[in-house]
Order: sequence, then C-alpha cells, then structure tokens
Amino acid sequence: MEPRFALTENPVGAKFAKRFGTTSLAIVQSSLPKVVQEIVSLRVSQINGCGWCVDIHTKELAAAGETAVRINLVAAWREATVFGEAEQAALALAEEGTRIADASPGVSDDTWAAVRKHYDDDQTAALVALVAQMNSANRLAVIVHQKGGSYEPGMFG
Repeated sequence: MEPRFALTENPVGAKFAKRFGTTSLAIVQSSLPKVVQEIVSLRVSQINGCGWCVDIHTKELAAAGETAVRINLVAAWREATVFGEAEQAALALAEEGTRIADASPGVSDDTWAAVRKHYDDDQTAALVALVAQMNSANRLAVIVHQKGGSYEPGMFG
C-alpha cells in the first residue's frame, strides 16, 4: 500500500493536525508517567494496526531506555511478568477502551477499579484522554495509509 494523502500538506489537514497535537499537551504535561503513556499508546496502536504509531511509540520507548523485552512484550502483556500492577491496569483500560467497536461491553468495572487504585484523578483523566486520542490518531494514519519506519525519536519535539 502506498500512502494515499499527505494530510499535513493540505491547509485544512495541517490546521487540524496542529490543533490535534496541541490537545496532547494536557496528557504529555500531566503526572501520568511517560512510560505508561508510551506503552498505552503502543498497545492501542498495535490493536488498530497503525504502523506509523507503532513505529513512533516503540522508538520513543527505546530512546527512553526501555528494554527490548518490555517493548516486545507489550503485545502480550497479559502473558508477561515485566509489567507492574499499575501498568497492567493502564494496558487493560487501553485494550478495553479500544475494542469498544468489537462488540465489547467497553471498560469493565474490574478494570476501572484497578485504574482507580493506581492512578489519581489527574492521571486517570490523562489516561482516558490518551486512549481516546490514540484511537483517533491511529484512525487518521490508517485511513491515509501513513507508513511506519521513518520516525526518529523526539521528532515531534
């Protein structure tokens, strides 16, 4: 598949992308740990098949010093021993919040309770916003066939 459209090279697309990126500052500047932000972003992107976003978040995790084992096991986190309870709660929320369209009941009460056990109000708000925003970002990239492979860590500042 070849890329269909360079969204940011169009005036409307560029305006949208700028505003979309600005909304992420609330998440990035929150107290939600950066590694949690990245593993959640990676898991949502894996589920949605977004090569561009998988490329971004695997490289950002590596640049932040995460091990290859942890990065590679995000896809199978339920069957791994390398994620703590708080990370598992965030990954469960990411999966359940992403799979809503798969006839899933949404986020379970057990998952919500685990999230609330480990994250304060601000972190919970950031986590919910992150799952929603990553799903949107994945859909934008998948629709236009934006390819992974060219991202450099820190590219977006």
